Amino acid sequence: MRRRQSSYSEPEPIMKVRDALAWLQLTRQRGRFFVAIAGISFACILIFMQLGFLESLFIGATKPHYLLNADIVIAHPKFQTLLTPKGFPKERLYQASGYMGVESVSAIQLAILHWRNPVTHQIRAILLLGIDPIKQSLSITNSDSLVKGLIRFRTILFDRKSRPEYGPVAELLARAGRLEVDINEKKVNVTGLFSMGASFAADGTAITSDTTFSFLSGSKSSRQIQLGLIKVKPGASVLAIRESLKNAYGKEISVYTRDEFAEIEKNYWAESTGIGFIFGLGVVVGFIVGVVIVYQILYSDVADHMPEYATLKAIGYADSYFLGVLTKEALILSCCGFIPALLLTFLIYSIAETATSMPIFMTWQRAAFVFSLAVLMCAISAAIATRRLREADPADVF
Repeated sequence: MRRRQSSYSEPEPIMKVRDALAWLQLTRQRGRFFVAIAGISFACILIFMQLGFLESLFIGATKPHYLLNADIVIAHPKFQTLLTPKGFPKERLYQASGYMGVESVSAIQLAILHWRNPVTHQIRAILLLGIDPIKQSLSITNSDSLVKGLIRFRTILFDRKSRPEYGPVAELLARAGRLEVDINEKKVNVTGLFSMGASFAADGTAITSDTTFSFLSGSKSSRQIQLGLIKVKPGASVLAIRESLKNAYGKEISVYTRDEFAEIEKNYWAESTGIGFIFGLGVVVGFIVGVVIVYQILYSDVADHMPEYATLKAIGYADSYFLGVLTKEALILSCCGFIPALLLTFLIYSIAETATSMPIFMTWQRAAFVFSLAVLMCAISAAIATRRLREADPADVF
């Protein structure tokens, strides 16, 4: 009777027996064990995919922001996303060039135009960036000479990581050295490629000069720009200059650091659209599915061995011991289910990235987070299943 007191501490041999008992009970019915692993793997994969697509949304949507060669970005005060940019007078940008600590300023124009596939002739929307080829407005690796080449009228650079619906641009360009395409029913020449990638916001991107941009977009004046880029001199305080510009522009122009500017885009997709909510809901659904699956497995295990548990209760084992057994089973299931889920997710990410041209990849932070969710879902299921054990009456055995 003394062994039933709450102060009872299990000796190490009994703990080892508990570990063995948890493993043997799970593996006694191999079919049920593998079904449980498959269920947990499915739940983990579901969570991995939701988190992967959500992160891909943010990375893809903000890639153009991080190509900007600027420390400070100015935009229309109602700016929300690159898809619907609002213009402001270019003169407001040049006001910043007189501030102490400002090294250079440059402008970027944005528009969604119509691209005609050079092979199938199908029309698809494309994001076009208009820049001054002489100024280094964009940070594009190994493309300085190509950008400067945009000074030639009717020339553009095309994003090689755009979706394949735009046509085999890279192959055709490599074959001929130059490729003529239609944008807004006007002829231009693709003279080079750069790498950025598709996103939920834009399936493809092209870069051209400000003069060609005006020609393609039908703009009668280049005095209206969508983004102003400000480069700060080395050693100058970006935050101090940003505050000075904020005070000078007032409510007419919004002033951001580059990171703050990218955060505006993230917030738009996370809060102003339903996409962020949908992916977040998918994570919750995956977690609930995992909890239900593990609970069903553990509950069935408890129900099948109720006489044995009642016998252990009769000889003095406390409820905490049974909770330990089920917790061990839950941890075994979480580990066995997470490992194949992780391996399969690498494969699915690779397939998804190839199919969508979007940046979908695994990170160790995401893997650790999903593993912690797997352990948590199994622990919750074990705690719920323990309630069934409390009903085990030793008297029922006799």
